[in-house]
Order: sequence, then structure tokens, then C-alpha cells
Amino acid sequence: MTTWSVQQLRVPTSPQSADGRLLHALVDAQNEVTRAAWGSDDFAVTPRRTLSLLQHQDVSRRLRLLAVDDAHPEHVLGFARLDLPLRDNTHTGWLDLGVRPAHRGQGIGTSLLAAALAVAQGAGRTHLMTETEQASEPAPGDGTMSAPTGEGRVSRDDPSVRFALAHGWQLEQVARHSRLTLPLDAGALAAHREAAATAAGRDYRTVTWTDATPDRWLDQMAELHTRMSTDEPTAGLDVEEEAWDAQRVRDDDAESLDRDEQLLTTVVEHVPSGRLVAYSQLMFPPHTDEFVWQEDTLVLREHRGHRLGMLVKAVQLQELAERRPAVRRISTWNAEENRWMLAINVALGFRPAGGGGVWQRRVEPA
Repeated sequence: MTTWSVQQLRVPTSPQSADGRLLHALVDAQNEVTRAAWGSDDFAVTPRRTLSLLQHQDVSRRLRLLAVDDAHPEHVLGFARLDLPLRDNTHTGWLDLGVRPAHRGQGIGTSLLAAALAVAQGAGRTHLMTETEQASEPAPGDGTMSAPTGEGRVSRDDPSVRFALAHGWQLEQVARHSRLTLPLDAGALAAHREAAATAAGRDYRTVTWTDATPDRWLDQMAELHTRMSTDEPTAGLDVEEEAWDAQRVRDDDAESLDRDEQLLTTVVEHVPSGRLVAYSQLMFPPHTDEFVWQEDTLVLREHRGHRLGMLVKAVQLQELAERRPAVRRISTWNAEENRWMLAINVALGFRPAGGGGVWQRRVEPA
């Protein structure tokens, strides 16, 4: 029987250095777990991304706990990625836990969870959040459980759901994973844009840029990021407003570019006030030219009702087709109760492709 030890990953000097072997082993384990869940390498991570996250600890304390095979100390059997916010939401943390399929059912996940809870407890956190993934949403029935929001289901028979329930986690929300297959019909996309622009009127115009946010928009993008943390549906999750300023936007962009991720951002400016009132961002991972992550999309509450969500996304998809014609797939995640954004996605051609549960657990004080 395989035996293991749980240890914290030391931050190596570089992915190629002698002390970077466990970093590569962690990446291999993460990608194997992701591939088993989704049957694809679209969501793969790279050693450079993993190292970059660990090298930037000013916004979150990021720890990686590894279950290492005692007989083969450079083989990672499972992992716990724990992020503890440092500027806001300092009572919470996010946990991502995974075990290689061939080594499940041996208590590795339980050991990793206990180690992560001990760290969170020592840091004075009162809540942890985590996610379970599902390649398709189960049909209604006795073998499912619904989110308290009334939107979305997870299967009670799913091993990750059984694990969460057995260890005291509470389901708070279900998120939908949606896929858009490209290329789109250019005429249909142009029609979406024209209709949205007509509804918006002359008071609104779009602006698009690549990679780092231009200096003139830094303060306003900070405001949009702050509002994203409060305006998106969070169900019963114990989260508070995030603290964004111009420097945090600049640093966040720099982190992405440092790990070879590229960005495409489209915003909507309210012309009379000169303020940004909506934005949408795409992130291009470095390991493939065919896949793109749809990151945040937001329209400020006080400017909703003008079809700005459709406008910003239609313009961005047109820009994407022109700048990155090789892209074939886009993935995005939305809370199942976010009917307005889901309706825009569906109209543009996104189709449901699984999703997952968002869970919360109390951390008992030391």
C-alpha cells in the first residue's frame, strides 16, 4: 500500500532550477486531476503560472500542500491549494483540493484537508470556500441536491460531493460552465452588436485594449473590479467587498503578463460623464492558441437596461475574431441565478457544458 507525507511546497527560484522538481510534480498532478474531470487540456496550468502565483503574495497568502509518495518523494499524489486574502475578506480562504484518480479512497484527501484547515485556523480564518466540478448537470431526482438559491443541482453520487458532505461543507451556489464554439457567423454577431448599440444610444461607446490597462483607465477599472466583487451573485457565501485601487489593477495585469497570459479588455464608456460603466475581459493561456478564458463581465447596476452587456460582449467577440482567428473555444462560468448574463451568453451561442458547486465551511477557532 502506498504511504505518503504531507508537506508544504517551498517556492523554487525558477521552474528550471534544481529545487523546482516538486513544482513540476504539482503541475502534473493538477493537470491529471483536471483532465480526469473535463476530458480536455484546455484548463491546464503551466509551471510558470504556478510559480508566478507563489511569487506574488501581496494580495493573498498562497500555500501549496502536497501529499508526496514516501517511496518516490518527487511524485505528488494529491494537493491542496490554499489562498488566504490579505487585503480584504481576511476572515475567509479559498481551497482547491485534488487527488490523482489512481490514489483516491486512501485518505489522502482527508489528510490534505486536515492540514489546510490547520493552516486556516492558525491564520484566524472563520470560513473556507471550495468548489466541486461536474462535466454535466444532473437531471432532477432523489440523487441530486439543489443550491439554496433554487438554481442548479449537483449529484449526491459524485465522489467530490460525497467528500464535501462528509467533511462538513455546505452547498451555497451552483455555477454553470458554458462553452462557445468559434468561429461565429459574422452577420449574426454584427446584428447583435447593432441592436445593442441602437438600444444604448449615443451616450455610450466602447473601447478595447490588449494586455495592460492604459494609465487613464486605471482608477476606473479599480472601481469596476470593486463593484464586480459586490454586484455579482454570491448566494450565502460570507464574502465582503474587495479593495481595489489603481496599483492593484496595474499589479494584477503585470502578474498575468509575467506568466505569459495575454489579455483582451473591452469597456463601455458613458460619454456624458466620461466614466467606465461596463467591461468584459478575455484571458489567453500560453499553452494553446485554440482556447480562451472568458473572465469577468460586469455592467454597473445604475447603467443596466441599455443592453450594455450584449454590446460589450459582441464588440469583444468581433475584436477576438479579428485579432485571434485561430481561437476555437471559449469557456465561462456564471452563477445559475445570474439569469441576465446567462441569457446574453445563450443568445451569443454559449451552450451549457457542466459546472460545479460552490461550498462553504466554518473553521473552528483555535
